Amino acid sequence: KKQLEIFRLVQSLHKDGLGYRRIAKVLNERGLTTEEGHIWKNTNVYSVLKRYSERQERLKFKKKKYPLICRKMWMESFK
Repeated sequence: KKQLEIFRLVQSLHKDGLGYRRIAKVLNERGLTTEEGHIWKNTNVYSVLKRYSERQERLKFKKKKYPLICRKMWMESFK
């Protein structure tokens, strides 16, 4: 729940045009910490946004239905 709130805040700030460093500064000023309890750095902000977009891509493929293709099979013997 906390992660989702932080992600939405990060995404909102990023859409408003703030860079990764400024977003990290805002999060630190608000007293928010990373999952491990550390202060925010620009690399942490980048990772949060990147992981979310990668997850969205994975979900697209997970829900996609692929047609079943049947082909002839053969066996070869090796001597």
